[in-house]
Amino acid sequence: MLCRTANDLYWVARHMERAENTARLLDVTQRIAMLPERLDRGKAHAAPWRRALEALGVVERFDACHDRVDGDTVVDFLLLSPDNPSSVHHAFHAARENARAQRVAITAEMYEDLNATWLEMRGIDATRIRNEGISGVLEWIKNCSASFRGVMIGTLGRDEGYHFLRLGTFIERADWAIRMLDVVGSDADLAENREVRDAVEYFQWSALLQSLSAFETYRRLYRDSVNPVTVTELMLLNGGNPRSLRTCVARLHEVLQALAAHDGLEVVRQAGSLAAQVQYARLDEIVDSGLEAWLHDAMERLARLGDEIHREFMSADDEGAPVADRSRNASQAQSAVRQ
Repeated sequence: MLCRTANDLYWVARHMERAENTARLLDVTQRIAMLPERLDRGKAHAAPWRRALEALGVVERFDACHDRVDGDTVVDFLLLSPDNPSSVHHAFHAARENARAQRVAITAEMYEDLNATWLEMRGIDATRIRNEGISGVLEWIKNCSASFRGVMIGTLGRDEGYHFLRLGTFIERADWAIRMLDVVGSDADLAENREVRDAVEYFQWSALLQSLSAFETYRRLYRDSVNPVTVTELMLLNGGNPRSLRTCVARLHEVLQALAAHDGLEVVRQAGSLAAQVQYARLDEIVDSGLEAWLHDAMERLARLGDEIHREFMSADDEGAPVADRSRNASQAQSAVRQ
């Protein structure tokens, strides 16, 4: 397969997965921001919105465009801004443009699905969100991503193009498995006693599970009440969760083995090493040695793996969004995790 074709298909999937996870990020942030303890306190209401920006490593870019942090400005920046490479608007447009360049490599149904999504996205603005509410828009974004995956699985042949699409999906999802943990932060400043802190903590981590469509999965896998330890384990190490870091890196290794001529390639070695590290990790040992350091290391290894994928399979000097996104991944690896 031509390098440019592999590159475009890979980024079609990454952009669609990124749009969905940005919608999930906005969903959980809105839920947390609506806590009664926050609504009664000025700056505290802005804290979850700033944490969402920090999780993406886009605080400086946001501050250059806006003089305050609140729900309306962050939603506009992450959802509607055509100038923000981290926005849903940018992701849908880039996915459609990459797919248009490779129409012979995908099915007609896949392109029609992406094109319809982009045309609908162009009609969404701040006025419509205020009138109709943001929840419906976020659900629509998630449904668009799910629709594209379904059409891809149901219509595309299992050739190299299919593998590069899956590769983009899983590396993006693995990255977000870590970033989403950063959205739920400490609210000790809001809680005046232990009972209130426990209630706030339960609500926040439950909101994270709900935004990830993982609340029912959590209930099936754990008997404990929702708490940071078991939710972190679910998102990082649980092989039964389709969005966990463990599941994503295992699928990455499998796809790269299918694409590579032999297991001796550096990209396959890196993926296998990361998959083994996550598969055999234990949360208690991670916490004892330092959760923050472990997450930083996992994020950096994902960024290096992304760079190695481009080096091995794609042109190093491609123009357009992919180059900017590779820089985004590298520069945000350190700033994305604060847990």
